[in-house]
Amino acid sequence: MTPQPGTPPRPSPIRRALAILAGVFALAIILLIALWNWDWFVPMLNRRASASLHRPVTVAHLHVRLGWTTTITLDDLHIAQPKGFTAEKEEFASAKSLTIAIKPWPSLVGHGLTLPLVALDSPRGDIVALKDGRNNYTFTADGKPAPDDGSPTTLPDIGELRITDGDIRIALARLRSDFRLAVHTTPPAEGKPGTIVADAKGRYAAQPITGHFVGGALLTLANVQNPYPVDLSIANGPTSVTLRGTVDDPLHFAGAQLNLKLAGPDMSLLYPLIGIPIPQTPRYSIAGKLDYTEAKIRFTGFDGHLGGSDIGGDIIVDPHQKVPFVDAALHSHLVDLADLAGFVGGEPGHTKTENTADTNILPDQRINVPKLNAVNAHIAYHGDHIENKRIPLDNIDVDATVQDGAIDVRKLNFAVGTGTLASTATLNPAANNDFSTRFKLNVSRVPVARLMKGAGSLEGQGTIGGHVTLSSTGHSVANLVANGTGGITLVLDQGGHLSAILPDLLGLQLGNALLSALGLPDRTPLRCFIADMPLKDGILSTNAFLLQTGDTRTTGDGTINFRTNTLNYAITTRAIHFTIASFPGAVHITGPLRGPTILPGAEIAGRLAATGALAAVFPPAAIIPTIQFGVGKGSACEQAVEQANANPAAGIAPGATTGPHPSAAAKAGRTRASHATERKSAAEIRAAWAKKQQQQQQRDHH
Repeated sequence: MTPQPGTPPRPSPIRRALAILAGVFALAIILLIALWNWDWFVPMLNRRASASLHRPVTVAHLHVRLGWTTTITLDDLHIAQPKGFTAEKEEFASAKSLTIAIKPWPSLVGHGLTLPLVALDSPRGDIVALKDGRNNYTFTADGKPAPDDGSPTTLPDIGELRITDGDIRIALARLRSDFRLAVHTTPPAEGKPGTIVADAKGRYAAQPITGHFVGGALLTLANVQNPYPVDLSIANGPTSVTLRGTVDDPLHFAGAQLNLKLAGPDMSLLYPLIGIPIPQTPRYSIAGKLDYTEAKIRFTGFDGHLGGSDIGGDIIVDPHQKVPFVDAALHSHLVDLADLAGFVGGEPGHTKTENTADTNILPDQRINVPKLNAVNAHIAYHGDHIENKRIPLDNIDVDATVQDGAIDVRKLNFAVGTGTLASTATLNPAANNDFSTRFKLNVSRVPVARLMKGAGSLEGQGTIGGHVTLSSTGHSVANLVANGTGGITLVLDQGGHLSAILPDLLGLQLGNALLSALGLPDRTPLRCFIADMPLKDGILSTNAFLLQTGDTRTTGDGTINFRTNTLNYAITTRAIHFTIASFPGAVHITGPLRGPTILPGAEIAGRLAATGALAAVFPPAAIIPTIQFGVGKGSACEQAVEQANANPAAGIAPGATTGPHPSAAAKAGRTRASHATERKSAAEIRAAWAKKQQQQQQRDHH
């Protein structure tokens, strides 16, 4: 049919169909926009998040705002504890909301993930690590850390981290720690970047802990050009730590400019905080520069005090070795040796209360082997001047290493006037946390006047020299000596007044009591002293003991038992020039080392005679010719030195360790040690004694 003029043409069926489809699509778009709900994706999100984190995850609502910067918000987020931690009272993590702003384009073109904003409202956390090593923050199927493939960790570029009212619990069983962190952020203001603030409260290393941290915004954390600011203060029990300054590119540890201050009653309490074992010390306060360069942590230019001593130097830590390595160069201008007692197992400082029940006279504090295994170290220390009331040492030099739990003291030297006390020691780990130990002390030309400076009446220019050796296995100084083998060989040439030396060496009460028992007058000059005493299984016995004054010779014999801390010693004094009035005076010293009993003269003679043991108060017969009567060639002192050089208890001849040059006694000792010497037999000695008695009786008769 031909359309009438003026009638509009009908649309073709195709056009009509397309128009209908377009209308339906437009209506569908309108309906989709009007009815769209992102919560449709919540079940899928929960499933995938739970599978990825290996623990139940739930989100109540999902909101997405699309655009060049897309914003995603998760409401009422809950992350449950993983398997094995379901008994925890709190969830692993939760938040009222989590908002993440994403810029898709940089990620699409390969520039990494860019997050302009990460915002957490009221986040909660419960971080737990058990004693068996399991923890709830390892996101693997078996709960064990995933193997490190060596690839670097790439973090997203986060513009702003916004936290409101955060509360995180951290419980680490091995560190005996359970504390909470209250976390929030402050927004940028007046051209300054925002900050992140955290306050800690609870217990760390079984001690109360409080802490306050203010750091830069997360944007500056990843900014290589702008150092990240740090302001941290911690009080862990009685220990306080402050750290202020900046860190360069902290994500890659490029460097730092920090001021560190440490203070507390005992440096050993720092171990849980710094991971470096330090022996017990008195109260301290030190401050210095902390930085991180060349992959090492450096605490440099620090100074402060340790008890009554000043302390300073540099400490460098290499944390990247299998066992962290510490290199410490330390110094003091004035050092009180009592402050360093903890380094040899004693009680540091002067505050120790005397325990009358404790019979040990040597430090008995255990050397801690497990902590030594936590670090390898090289320590060099020099003290310019030593403050010590009992023994006025002048300075101290130490050079020691710790390697795999073994200690090698290459040098522990003290200057004493023009002489030295030089010692070396090695301590290797043994069974039951003991140490296999070798120790040697060399005493070289130590002036007696300087050594005994504390006794104001001392005179004389004599010197003392010799050696002390010890080989043992044990866990403390007292235990090592109680189990040890070695010896003491000492020679004193031309000492001062005996009445000053003995009270200073033995203590005022015991020294004066011994002088009185020996019958020696005040200000008796000491000419020579020889002590050659072997140590076997903790018992010190006597090869030779001679103390010679201007008029008398005192000899000794007996034992000192460091296993029981007791002694049983006999001392006999005789006149050098025979007189009837000079009948031998015997003194017997017995009992605990801390307070022995002195039985003098006739009392001990009577007691021993009743038991048939009178000979115990006299020297061994082998040394009577050389010491008791001084018969034969040379003085008694020369022959005693000869005997000590020929077979020293310490294993090292005293030889040239006294005087500005080898003493006459030492020279004679070395000469006589290599040649046969004239000796008197016991019969000849008795004949000489009888002859002297007869001559004295004749003089008295006339």
